[in-house]
Amino acid sequence: MRKAYLFIAAVGFLLSSSLTFAQQSTPDPCASGHEFATTDCTLTWHGITLYGAYDVGVGWVSHGLPENGYNYEGASLVNRNGFQHRFLIAPNNLQQTGLGIRGKEEFLPGWSVVFNASTGINPQSGLLANASATDTINNGLPRRSYSYAIDGARAGQPFNDEIYAGISSAHFGTLTFGRQRALGTDAMLLYDPAGGGYAFSYIGYNGTMAGGGDTEDTRWDDAIKYRLAYGPVHFGAMYKFADGSGGCYSASANWTAAACTPESAHNNAYGFDLGAAFGKFSVDVVPQHYNQAISVLNPLLGPQSPTQSFQSTTDSINTNPVTGTNLIDTHNTVYGIVTDNYAIMAAAKYTRDPVKLFAGYEYIWQKNPSNPLGVGASDQGGYNMSGVEDHNLDSEKLVQVWWTGAKYTYRSKTDITLSWYQQRQNDFRLPRTCSPAAGFRSSCAGTLNEGSFYLDHHFTKRFDGFAGIAYSWVSGGLAIAIPHGPGVPYNSNNNFAPTVGGRFTF
Repeated sequence: MRKAYLFIAAVGFLLSSSLTFAQQSTPDPCASGHEFATTDCTLTWHGITLYGAYDVGVGWVSHGLPENGYNYEGASLVNRNGFQHRFLIAPNNLQQTGLGIRGKEEFLPGWSVVFNASTGINPQSGLLANASATDTINNGLPRRSYSYAIDGARAGQPFNDEIYAGISSAHFGTLTFGRQRALGTDAMLLYDPAGGGYAFSYIGYNGTMAGGGDTEDTRWDDAIKYRLAYGPVHFGAMYKFADGSGGCYSASANWTAAACTPESAHNNAYGFDLGAAFGKFSVDVVPQHYNQAISVLNPLLGPQSPTQSFQSTTDSINTNPVTGTNLIDTHNTVYGIVTDNYAIMAAAKYTRDPVKLFAGYEYIWQKNPSNPLGVGASDQGGYNMSGVEDHNLDSEKLVQVWWTGAKYTYRSKTDITLSWYQQRQNDFRLPRTCSPAAGFRSSCAGTLNEGSFYLDHHFTKRFDGFAGIAYSWVSGGLAIAIPHGPGVPYNSNNNFAPTVGGRFTF
């Protein structure tokens, strides 16, 4: 909570300064309170614009858990630990609640300095969005005592969305540096029928597609991004510099702090975007690669309890032995799988008012990291890893994600959206033991599906109300909750989630 207060104070300080800003393609600044309430004018003082959103609702889930103050994604997607129906406060349904400031100041004709800083705040608690904290607060608890535990790029940072600055040219494009959304995340927000809304979009709720394999990689720290548009064609390139600590690693299954080797971080990444817009049709192709990508496992595996070893007794997928004593304090630390990820996405959109049609596909392949991480490696938001799995893939893991949908705008104020999403994975454990008789594992082939339908009515330029439903279900290896042994299935393999709420944006 203290971080949220500090961020708001920082915004107030910046608004009182004399920096100048002219926002790109935005409405005029608000001249009065009445104009702010009835139009989409901007909150601009001395050139700096404050923007944000507040999105909250009420939902019912057929198989859910208690909500917690750190979870920013709500409860609409099927959850491995969900076990009973309940009513819940539903945060951030169509858009992440949060605040931001942005600017563009021309210093030479056609050349400008640009900046943006934004963060997500949970409307149900006032806490900064923090996926890692949803895991650490559940450490050591029995399964039926969990609240929602997720993984994500927002991990309690003061600016958990983006913070970057750079230079923009009318002819040569825009170059920025800092914490920025990955190119896959930009494309997801553009080509998802539900616009990445957590309540109704699988690819918005789960960042596997947007992050090119892992949801933590939807935003890249220490990243440089370049964008250029020429006529109907646009191009993007992005590179992430290695940062943080690689921890202490040993190839031995049974080792101590004296027997491990300090590792440097090699978590660099790169991506490209090539797209075009021809009249009513637009398309983008986005390849991405990320070294030492981290997927934090929720506390279902239980290795973070102080009474457990620094890692689980077996790798979570291939069941190879992993033993040893705790090397760092397991309090407030995370446990995860490390892979090198490759992905390529293609997405398209066709607009013929009042209808918009969307479709997309991504192919992801993941390998054991060529440079492993060790215990103590750094993760998002300054968290350290007290448990690391570098060798849990017996063979290449292949993931495919499809989506499609349509949006119909009725009388300019009501959007009606229908969406469908599917994720598939291959068998990536050897020998193949994936059958009902042998017992499924999380390394077996499986599918996840979600369909959603919702109405969004805009009462004013700033305030809209929405109501809709999402239904999701899993099968095969994607329906396994505890990967060890023959596998323990989800408490329930489906979730039905109607939601109603409202959103205010400025």
